[in-house]
Amino acid sequence: MIQHLEVTGIHMQVGDDLRKYVTKKIGGLDRYVPKASRESVHITILLKEEKKKGAKECICEATLHLPHETLNVKEGTVNMFAAIDIVQAKLMSQLRRYKELHANPRLHQRLLTRFKRQPA
Repeated sequence: MIQHLEVTGIHMQVGDDLRKYVTKKIGGLDRYVPKASRESVHITILLKEEKKKGAKECICEATLHLPHETLNVKEGTVNMFAAIDIVQAKLMSQLRRYKELHANPRLHQRLLTRFKRQPA
């Protein structure tokens, strides 16, 4: 589980069930972070409720602070739990790309030299 996880509600109160759901879904993304940088990961979750023309829109915004990058994801749906699920899926794909680049520095160097050697 990600140790530094902040959940904040804007125009709404974050209940215990919603906080547990966010912790379970987003907190489990640590397995996609390289082992060397797991302790320094910090994530901030903003949960908003907006009313537009009588319809309610729930927005979940996540900011993941990693050692070499900051990942931002934002999603809005009718249901808050669905927005959290979509944000989790987007973060998972971005973290996979991050891990491919930053997990093994030798692999990264080999890839860069391979691309430099290829004729254009």
